[in-house]
Amino acid sequence: MSRLKLLLLLPLAVVLSGCNFVVMAPAGDVAAQQRDLIVVSTVLMLLIVLPVMALTVWFAWRYRHNNDAAKYDPDWDHSTGLELVIWSAPLLIIICLGAITWMGTHLLDPYRSLDRIAANRPIDRDKAPLEVNVVALDWKWLFIYPEYGIASLNEMAAPVDRPINFRITSSSVMNSFYVPALAGMIYAMPGMETKLHAVINHAGNYRGLSANYSGAGFSGMHFAFHGLDDAGFDQWIARAKASPDKLGRPEYLQLERPSSNEKPRAFGAVDGDLFRAILNMCVDTGKMCMSEMMAIDARGGSGMAGLNNTLPLAYDKYARRGTALGPQPSFVAGICTPEEPQGRVTAQVRESTPLLGAGLKRPSLAPLGSSTSFLFGSTSKSQS
Repeated sequence: MSRLKLLLLLPLAVVLSGCNFVVMAPAGDVAAQQRDLIVVSTVLMLLIVLPVMALTVWFAWRYRHNNDAAKYDPDWDHSTGLELVIWSAPLLIIICLGAITWMGTHLLDPYRSLDRIAANRPIDRDKAPLEVNVVALDWKWLFIYPEYGIASLNEMAAPVDRPINFRITSSSVMNSFYVPALAGMIYAMPGMETKLHAVINHAGNYRGLSANYSGAGFSGMHFAFHGLDDAGFDQWIARAKASPDKLGRPEYLQLERPSSNEKPRAFGAVDGDLFRAILNMCVDTGKMCMSEMMAIDARGGSGMAGLNNTLPLAYDKYARRGTALGPQPSFVAGICTPEEPQGRVTAQVRESTPLLGAGLKRPSLAPLGSSTSFLFGSTSKSQS
């Protein structure tokens, strides 16, 4: 090879040496099927793109100004055969792409349970999937393993060839959960639950990240994903359980405060109701959950007087936790049945109190139509 060719190929080699082709060489079956879709779609489009590019060069050379041998026909304006080729070929490509996209959209739906571990390897129905609850925090990832009663920060593990069921949410703003070697990205949104079903087929250490910009600490919002054999996974779980750190509601409220570049760590015990509280935006003791508010709305709502109570459902994770508008914290504490004469509804108002350390207890939900009391922080006076 000549020195000129070496000089020309050297920059290309330098560029490619820094590339990571994990998307095109994934370790999970779902990501592998998505890779195949990319390859097939690209090849189908190249069936049109390459001939068009080649013909463009050929026409420019064939009908150049100084080529007297080329036929000159200024009155030519139509060819049925050429029109059929020009329109039928792209139409067939579009039909093929549409069919492949439609099938892939349904077969690789992230909400659809897996029916295979890998090609020609059906799923073992006797082996329960691994349940993992994912919470996108600012700017870190929290993973809760409800089956094992543990949690981990900025690190997760899964056994090889065991299906994984992810339940994903966010504490504040929208993020995107993405492990390129495992499966496609799926959004994490506050107050909402998204799902992802995937499987890892090869042991190794992989990178997970947020694929949706979420503020100043976004560049450090990544985590380690470990694909382990069964023995290695059991050891990883045992190390996590041995951690003295516990993750209850008070610890979570401190953990969710914005911070970046957090080192991975484990929690040996987790509040079993924590993920539900995070999803319903009611980790704060005494704050009404979104599910409770939706139950009220499903029964007809709480009337005009209750409209202002829906405002505090907007999440505020800073010092004035639980407030949405105004300088004073305001929050719906709950709905209970006080000792009042039948048919009388009383609105009891408490003075505005910061949620942390308020010591409020969640009252039991009462059926509508009974004597009901709405408890919420405010600066108004009691009224009935």
